[in-house]
Amino acid sequence: MTRGAVRFEVRVQPRASRTELAGLHGGALKVRVTAPPVDAAANRALIEFLAECLGVAKRAVRIVAGETGRTKLLEVDGVTPAQIASLRERALRP
Repeated sequence: MTRGAVRFEVRVQPRASRTELAGLHGGALKVRVTAPPVDAAANRALIEFLAECLGVAKRAVRIVAGETGRTKLLEVDGVTPAQIASLRERALRP
């Protein structure tokens, strides 16, 4: 882990009707994205969406593991564990 970075798991649902936080899947944050899982489009959409949600640059969000699967390990620079916890809480709100 890079200094000042936080890692967390995300479960991605590509080809959704809209891009949104969708709760938790196991222990992972579930995110729906409209992009298809072709040519890494869903990964790019995920990075862009999470960067916007967390208020960081897209380059601060990296997929560390699971690039071709639905469950991914992400690392985000410039955020605190409390910000990730807040994002998880937001995902649970209806």
